[in-house]
Amino acid sequence: MRVALFVTCVNDAVFPATGIAVVKLLERLGVTVDFPAAQTCCGQPQYNTGYRRDTEPLVRRTAAAFAGYEYVVTPSGSCAAMIRDNYPRIGRLQTKEGRGGDLSRTADSLVPRTYELTEFLVDVLGVTDVGAYFPHTVTYHPSCHGVRMLGLGERPRKLLEAVKGLELRELPGAEECCGFGGTFAVKNSDVSAAMGEDKIRSAVSTGADFLCGADNSCLMHLGGMLRRQDAPVRALHLAEILASTEEEPLL
Repeated sequence: MRVALFVTCVNDAVFPATGIAVVKLLERLGVTVDFPAAQTCCGQPQYNTGYRRDTEPLVRRTAAAFAGYEYVVTPSGSCAAMIRDNYPRIGRLQTKEGRGGDLSRTADSLVPRTYELTEFLVDVLGVTDVGAYFPHTVTYHPSCHGVRMLGLGERPRKLLEAVKGLELRELPGAEECCGFGGTFAVKNSDVSAAMGEDKIRSAVSTGADFLCGADNSCLMHLGGMLRRQDAPVRALHLAEILASTEEEPLL
């Protein structure tokens, strides 16, 4: 099985521990992971801001970087959704505009091989108990891309419920958007901040030690607000919890 880690821009630049955790986790499960150095941004910021034509070279570059791998695994629901949902859309629009059809073929080659981390663990490897140990209380925030575009469903929760020592607490209004939304947070900062306030208020109300999720873009938004308020909750990516063991505790 040839597996490539698509670490994503946010993780590479701001949350490298998440990428390291994915590799540790998958290697513990017997998977050899490669890191193609040619990978760059998938084009989501450009596409979401309306610059579709400027996104097209990044579609080609991303597909070329991961050519030849049986699986492409990413700890980001939003970037997985960009490839799986928007790459085919970009390809169809290129064809409709009469500019050839290479992007449709490019998307067709990459989409079926791209998996968000929890999908890969549960659907491909067939595991929910990954041998993790994390003796803390945790509440889980399901990101919009994971819920509405990827349909991750109960996969993240099943993985968390199998972690030794972990107590999972329900997050009120869990499926409500946290307000980040990529460039939405920049263009509509007041609305974004108000939505984030609602989410962290819910997180704090659970009494959990950690607010976890499968997408660091959401956790960057929420974690920053939690730190500024000196709240007793820390934002943490799901992969870092799953990589934690009794032999190598995260904390």
